[in-house]
Formats: sequence, C-alpha cells, structure tokens
Amino acid sequence: MDYAVPLIILVARIIETSLDTIRTVYISKGHSNLAANIGVVKIGIWLLSTGLVLSNLNDYWSIFAYIAGYGIGTLLGTEIEKIISIGSVIVRLITRDDPAEMIERLSKMGYGLTRLEGSGSFSDSVTVILMIVPRSEQSVLVSILSMEYPDVLYTIEDVRSLKGGAVIFHKDTKSRILGFFGF
Repeated sequence: MDYAVPLIILVARIIETSLDTIRTVYISKGHSNLAANIGVVKIGIWLLSTGLVLSNLNDYWSIFAYIAGYGIGTLLGTEIEKIISIGSVIVRLITRDDPAEMIERLSKMGYGLTRLEGSGSFSDSVTVILMIVPRSEQSVLVSILSMEYPDVLYTIEDVRSLKGGAVIFHKDTKSRILGFFGF
C-alpha cells in the first residue's frame, strides 16, 4: 500500500488547521490584514488536502489522515499561538494583605500598576491592583504571583484594543516582527 497520499494529506491538514487557529487569533486581536493573508494560504492548502481525500474516498488511510490532521493541527496551532503571544492582557490582583512589597517588586520589573482601595464581602478592606501586561510577559507574572504571593487572587482577561502609544510595560519587549515568529 502506498502511504504517500495519506502522509501528504496529514501534513497538509496539520499545517492548514494550525494556520486557521492562528488566523482566528489574529482576527480576534484586530489584525485583519495579517489574518486575510494567512487565510489565503490556508484555503490553498485546504483545497489540496480536501481534493486528495475526495479523489481517494476508498482509501481509509486518507480519510483517517484528514481527520487526524485536523486534531493535531488544532493542538499545534494553539501551541504556536502561545509562543507568538500577541496582544495584551489585563490582570486584576486582589489582596487583603498590605501590597506595598509586591507593588515595589512588580514595579521594579517594569510592570505598570494602578492601586485601588476597597472593601469586600469577606473582608473589611482589600486592595485591587490593575495591570495591563503584554501576553509575552503573562507567564512570568503568573509564575511570580503563584510562587511568591500565593494568597493573592488574580484574574486575567484579553485586551481587544489599547490606546496607541500607551506605555504599559517599561521593559524592552520583543519586536512585533520577531514576536510573530516567536522570538
């Protein structure tokens, strides 16, 4: 049995589905031109892989390769998106303890912070700290919070758009071109 066609279908579907996952992320982040260009390549690969399956419907390995390529491509695309880390997230920190030491530590690392005082239903006083963080720095921040400040409650949400020129992080971050490729 010739495994060349199923192998071509598998690889094509992995690439095509990975590109589709990344394209969806770029659409959600407002990068429509980049998403459109990725979509052109993606649809070309889709036509190739789908055409090969439709002309080999009696070959179960081709059908299996098409299906498996979709699943593997979804996982790979998700991992690539994590590496690219495009955009920013808003991080909310909520603590009952005095946050002065934590604020100083995070500020020295380049994170911009806004501190709000409030009260909660389970505590007379809480401090809420708001931060807008590049997604490329999110894992570093979460690691610090988890290891050094385990009692701090935090939430993280994606930011769709951000005012142009706003300084949210005072440390050099990777360039946009290199960030696209994960460097």
